[in-house]
Amino acid sequence: MEEKIVLGIDIGTTAVKVILISSEGRIVAESNQAHDLISLHPGWAEEDARRWWTNTLAGIRDIDSRCPELMKKVCCIGVSGMVPAIVMLDGEGEPVRYSIQQNDARATDQIDRLKEEINQEELYALTGGVTNQQHILPRMLWVKENEPEVWEKVQTVCGSYDYIAYKLSGVKTLEINWAVESGAFDIRKRCWLSGQLEKYGVPETLFPPVNDSMKIIGCTLPDFEEETGLAGGIPLIAGSADHVASTLAAGIIDEGDLLIKFGGAGDILYCTETLKTSDRLFIDYSDVPGKYLINGCMAASGSLVKWFTKDICKSDDPDVLRKMDDEAAQLPPAADGCIVLPYFLGEKTPIMDPNARGILYGLTLSHTPAHIFRAILEAVIYGFRHHVEVISELGFSPKQIIATNGGAKSRFWCQIAADVLNREITAYPAHPGSALGVAFLAAKAAGVFENWSDIRLFLTEYRTFTPNPEAVRVYDKAYRIYRELYQALKPINTELTKLYEQPTGGSDYACE
Repeated sequence: MEEKIVLGIDIGTTAVKVILISSEGRIVAESNQAHDLISLHPGWAEEDARRWWTNTLAGIRDIDSRCPELMKKVCCIGVSGMVPAIVMLDGEGEPVRYSIQQNDARATDQIDRLKEEINQEELYALTGGVTNQQHILPRMLWVKENEPEVWEKVQTVCGSYDYIAYKLSGVKTLEINWAVESGAFDIRKRCWLSGQLEKYGVPETLFPPVNDSMKIIGCTLPDFEEETGLAGGIPLIAGSADHVASTLAAGIIDEGDLLIKFGGAGDILYCTETLKTSDRLFIDYSDVPGKYLINGCMAASGSLVKWFTKDICKSDDPDVLRKMDDEAAQLPPAADGCIVLPYFLGEKTPIMDPNARGILYGLTLSHTPAHIFRAILEAVIYGFRHHVEVISELGFSPKQIIATNGGAKSRFWCQIAADVLNREITAYPAHPGSALGVAFLAAKAAGVFENWSDIRLFLTEYRTFTPNPEAVRVYDKAYRIYRELYQALKPINTELTKLYEQPTGGSDYACE
């Protein structure tokens, strides 16, 4: 049988990844094109959608330059990306400002107002969540109220991967999980809360049709073939939210499978056949039909590590993470009493608090950058543990825990995960994450693979980490301090937010 090739594209927080996978169960080509998160003011998280597109083209060109014959065999394409990032387009289909990312925390006033004006119990019953910083309505209202000249130009609102799908095919669409995570979509009736949106001057017509992830929404335009090697007429699926695609790529397809994703943000996802919601977590449709994902997302994870090494330590050493791992590994668990709260962009799940702030606690003159680095890694896993506890309170019990994405490359960080969670961790250090998941999804839509379990053909390189009992005992105590520290500082965080005036506008988008 002739080998078939499928293209996967992932729009990540720090890079666009493009991969080709084969019907033989191999990843045959990869390309990464880096970009940066833009944070012009405290709590802001933006990116340039135009850069996502140029990086997508660059990644495709890069693979075509190395594997032109494979590029000619591409039979289907899938795109995944951050969700629900907000991309606002004008009548020509061009972005009118930087995207407002899902971990953006600017819309505190709008969130407070909506919490008062919208019946939160009714909202929870319809959407599976209460008003929070990830929802699209408060962030769109922020633009409407603070950038009226921008708002007047908006004709279409979509997500990160929807935008790239549009650029590839000319078809405007929304994948189902962007809608589900928007906080303005009935997750059971699968329709927009039109009355609520219109009450706040947000017409439903801004949103393209909502499609299931595997649905073929169109085909590639012919314009790119000469420039990139990507032919016109290739089918394109609606795509997938990045964290959902990651679960598929890690083989999270059965009840009880749990994924911890060490990305720019920190995701934790539990697979179940039951549609059960929590006001402290999110709910998504799995890419596997009939399954759901109870999940959480920490606003800062890998991005916090990058901030510390690049902006605080001022290191451009490409080997800095390995070196800091080595230094931090020489220190005891809980970093000699240094505890970090990782809420450097506010926090989404499970505390849903945009006023939460990052904390370095317990510092003395004996502490070094290695202590802080270790405490940051531990803080991310404390956050994962908090999520596991909430999932357990819902009556679910993880059967296995899988670790993927950038942090899974670090043996040190994975061992911390095993110790803090007191569970065996299986890590895939070379795993391409969402790009593989959405490529497999496209392949499944095209009939390249018959069974969902075929994803395991790609899962051959892994490491297993078991808990160290002595470290477990230390972390149990440190974790309780971590939890109590946030509760103690919560009212102070609110006062701190009032110290500085929230900026209005100022994205400098036109200057880029």
